[in-house]
Amino acid sequence: MFDLNEIYEQVLFECFGFGTKLKSASLIAAGNLNQGIQLDSSEGLFFLKMNFDQERNILSKEASGLNLLQQSTFLKIPETFGAGRIEDYNYLLSEFIPTGRSHSDYWENLGLGLAHLHLSESLFFGLEEDNYIASIPQKNHPTKNWSTFYIQERLEPLIGKAYFDQLIPLDFLKKFQEIYPKIETIFPVEKPALVHGDLWSGNVLITGEGQPCLIDPAVYYGHREMDLAFSKLFGGFDSAFYESYESVFPLAPGFDQRVGIYNLYPLLVHLNLFGTSYLPGIERTVNKLIR
Repeated sequence: MFDLNEIYEQVLFECFGFGTKLKSASLIAAGNLNQGIQLDSSEGLFFLKMNFDQERNILSKEASGLNLLQQSTFLKIPETFGAGRIEDYNYLLSEFIPTGRSHSDYWENLGLGLAHLHLSESLFFGLEEDNYIASIPQKNHPTKNWSTFYIQERLEPLIGKAYFDQLIPLDFLKKFQEIYPKIETIFPVEKPALVHGDLWSGNVLITGEGQPCLIDPAVYYGHREMDLAFSKLFGGFDSAFYESYESVFPLAPGFDQRVGIYNLYPLLVHLNLFGTSYLPGIERTVNKLIR
């Protein structure tokens, strides 16, 4: 029988060289694509993410995103130690984050930390490389104008994919594309800000010290309201998060009316990943825009 411990030992060797010994390995998370393994070694605990994807370099892109976040915010970001491929396995080895209960200033610090992240700016919307949101390719062609970037690099690829995969009919594809001229003047004009890109509660850990830690990014330089809108999609964060964010980096008036437009993108991601149960949310926003 194939011994996965041999793979784990090779990962440790590639990341640290000779001298790091594996003590034990425990499966702690399993999803549609990735597995998460806790490695106990002579150098301490590590978190190993692995998959068998032969065509996509999702984990190496995730490592790049974590490294960029780590350089750009005081929030806790797991340190990465290596990413690559061993036999049929893609891997990302990172710091193991023990979890605990949130401290009284947890939400306040998360808001302040996100505002600090968004102060990292670029001349262009996008990124020097493409990456992924979950397992879906995310195009990041540098673009001067946010609405152009949002339409061409975010909405159009995913609504087109949904039509190609027969998740939506042709008439809804055409109806969706009618909103493009309408949203071009909706967004406040701001500089491109570094965003986490996949900011929901499942991607924020509570560390052993009770403080926030960001994981699983889909980074790019975008409109900072994307992160804040995404945070509201599945129930929202505590009000202290939004209050502390705005105390540092206030939002332009009318943000609440823009949330649904920003969240077309994550809803399209979920439509393409999980099916048509996410279509009604998209339809509501589209119908509101073209009334």
